[in-house]
Amino acid sequence: MVADGCVAPREPKDAVAQTFTERIAEAMATDATSTEPGPAGPDPFQPAKLGPITLRNRIIKAATFEAATPDALVTDDLIRYHRLPAAGGVGMTTVAYCAVSPGGRTDGWQLWMRPEAIPGLRKLTDTIHGEGAAISAQIGHAGPVANPRTNKARALAPVRFFNPLSMRFAKKATRADIDDVMAAHANAARLAIEAGFDAVEVHLGHNYFASSFLSPLINKRRDEFGGSLANRAKVARGTVQAVREAVGSQIAVIAKLNMSDGVRGGIPLEESLQTAKWLQEDGALDALELTAGSSLVNPMYLFRGGAPVKEFAANFKPPLSWGIRMSGHKFFREYPYREAYLLEQARQFRAELSMPLILLGGITNRETMDLAMAEGFEFVAMGRALLAEPDLLNRIQTDQTVKSACTHCNLCMPTIYSQTHCVVTGKPN
Repeated sequence: MVADGCVAPREPKDAVAQTFTERIAEAMATDATSTEPGPAGPDPFQPAKLGPITLRNRIIKAATFEAATPDALVTDDLIRYHRLPAAGGVGMTTVAYCAVSPGGRTDGWQLWMRPEAIPGLRKLTDTIHGEGAAISAQIGHAGPVANPRTNKARALAPVRFFNPLSMRFAKKATRADIDDVMAAHANAARLAIEAGFDAVEVHLGHNYFASSFLSPLINKRRDEFGGSLANRAKVARGTVQAVREAVGSQIAVIAKLNMSDGVRGGIPLEESLQTAKWLQEDGALDALELTAGSSLVNPMYLFRGGAPVKEFAANFKPPLSWGIRMSGHKFFREYPYREAYLLEQARQFRAELSMPLILLGGITNRETMDLAMAEGFEFVAMGRALLAEPDLLNRIQTDQTVKSACTHCNLCMPTIYSQTHCVVTGKPN
């Protein structure tokens, strides 16, 4: 891990980490001026700084749930899931989802950050560094999206809230609960450093804990955390600040923020833009990843393409499966796919923010990567395309005309209840 051509504050602790540092330095030496913006923007395949670290290119594997931690600990399947895109050329891969507490998981078999998880996480980070890539941990609390039944812990929300998927109520978070969640994020970030991660991504989207406080649809509180946007943004801003204070400049800190929920009465773009401005002013972030959609109400707003209702229903027992089959199209709404489908909204953030931004959504080929760079985005994040073809980036770098095999059918999404994979290519298994 290097910054400004020098070794970063966290020195390599072993041969694997040293190899990682040497590979990045070699990549930077290849063309020291190629990262300077030109008329068409920088080359997405050249090294770029992200806070205190330097990535070998500007392409990030987005956080997409792996369903590879049945005992809430790292497995060989999880390591393989991230090793393949790392070997395939990605600049950084993002582990999702690293909950900050047992009750912060969307389901009880998910990984959560604690000392017991460190040995496995260290093996994971060493493996990724051995492939020349960096690795980030997405940390967060699922809030009202959490499943209290499988977590064996109460879910938390701004107000008492019913989750139709878990068929349970979330508890209204007290001030003590909010403080505990913020402290848990800070602790998770410290553990990420111990485990060898290069960055953490704070989850502020999809109506998870912090996002649910931002939502005027969910947050009906009348105290210091409700009402005005300034009040509703306190959890998000406080969480990011707590993480930065915990890690200092040892690793990069990213946040994933909803531009909009895609739900009437939810977070509107104008409010999200103001929240982003506050986060920029707070100075605790190295980059902001722009996302959209609600895991509670409208998940397909993020993904676009097919809406596999029947396949989702097959993962649940009656009567929930019956309900999904009969009315699931109201929840899993179908939106047409197009390349860079979040760009139109993201442009408004790029126009008013100076901090580095990561464009997500429909990035599958070199042409779209170049478009993102030309539009002023510092990084792009890819999800489904790298699930289908973990080696896609290496192939694109060799031949810029290569197109992704991803058909945007979204049949990969229901596989999160077993083991996430692409049903078209069979990868990564």
